[in-house]
Amino acid sequence: MLNPENPGVQRALIVAVQLDNVSDVEFESSLAELGDLAKTLGLEVVGQFTQKRSSFDSTAYMGVGKREEIRQFINGEQSGFGRLEDVSQVELILVDHEISPSQALNLENELDCEVMDRTVVILEIFHRNARSHAAQVQVEIARLSYMAPRLREAAKRAGPSGRQRSGSGGRGTGQSRSQMDSRKVRDRIAELQKEIDTMEAGRDTQRSRRQGQSGLGQVALVGYTNAGKSTLMRALTGSEVLVANQLFATLDTKVRTLHPESVPRVLVTDTVGFIKNLPHGLVASFKSTLDEALSASLLLHVVDAGDPGFEMQLEVTDKVLAEIGADSVPRIRIFNKIDYLDGAVAQAERKAILQAKYPDCIVLSARNSDDIALLHQAIVEVFQRELVDAEIFLPWSAQGLRGEIFAAGEVLEERADTAGAFFRFRAPADVVARLRDLADKVI
Repeated sequence: MLNPENPGVQRALIVAVQLDNVSDVEFESSLAELGDLAKTLGLEVVGQFTQKRSSFDSTAYMGVGKREEIRQFINGEQSGFGRLEDVSQVELILVDHEISPSQALNLENELDCEVMDRTVVILEIFHRNARSHAAQVQVEIARLSYMAPRLREAAKRAGPSGRQRSGSGGRGTGQSRSQMDSRKVRDRIAELQKEIDTMEAGRDTQRSRRQGQSGLGQVALVGYTNAGKSTLMRALTGSEVLVANQLFATLDTKVRTLHPESVPRVLVTDTVGFIKNLPHGLVASFKSTLDEALSASLLLHVVDAGDPGFEMQLEVTDKVLAEIGADSVPRIRIFNKIDYLDGAVAQAERKAILQAKYPDCIVLSARNSDDIALLHQAIVEVFQRELVDAEIFLPWSAQGLRGEIFAAGEVLEERADTAGAFFRFRAPADVVARLRDLADKVI
């Protein structure tokens, strides 16, 4: 059942319940975000059905009347909803919440359509975009953790001879209970977790090595997905990283050197983007990636300046950072994509509003070289505040340390006499202490 105008594209309906404590702005923003997630999966959203309720229907998420309305639309029995010429081509129902296994199966049986809740959609995007082995393992753990209770529910419904759904939007391999039961899922998760533990040990070693390099600053880019972090990463480091206008375009940690190189030298790390209602299993699975934010000395919190829901995005990012214990790391708030607003007047007005509300923020376009130069300067200044001026004399017999002095700091003056060379330089206090100790040992 494919769209004849777009062969291979599945059609979907978005359904959502607006609870009493959710504002209209927040609700519309969440719906738009689910639409973007659907596009990232390559789905064609052909309509949406919403309902205001004080709580979700315990049986099938939405109320009986609204479910009947959706069923009639799908079956072509109802007009007035912008009905498709062939509504039988609607294949997917996208639910803008995480729902229980029984709610999903009841909704699926009643509407005779495959149901993907918000968590399944995000999991599927992560599955498709995971490139490195580490990301693939982390995603599989999250998918299996989500799948387990749904397999149990499906087993109860299917009876002794039934087959299971994959638990990933029908895109995995449907397997019988004898092939994939709860015990096997648990065993597989345990096996994958051992892999993660081994990889984390290696990453901890790499991270400790970087932290142990004297005079090395560490910056982590954090923020909502699609806020332009990868574009900013490429602009700050001069490196080629994937840039795509879609949610969760990249999931793998990337570490590059700030360019042009500074004193002290600064490493910039990109992290996985955040999103509203990011499944807890994914936060846990990607903790090793997010730990780069915890080990950084400075966070660049990137926000989409043109998104009307940016305040909600700020809250989501702050919540996830607090969850991993990185909320106390110093940060610079960066409002990116100001150039996406139409016209210089609109851009100037938005910039003034943002700077008035967030006095220490930086408003920029990652595609503007002047803006990037100013951000580069702001980053370097943060780390240079920790530098101290020092003086070291090296006799000619100890000139092997000359290279280390130049590598570790900024040499302000160098002069020589018959006994050796005198250096006045600026570097972190721990670097100065180490160099002086080395100099004393060779004199």
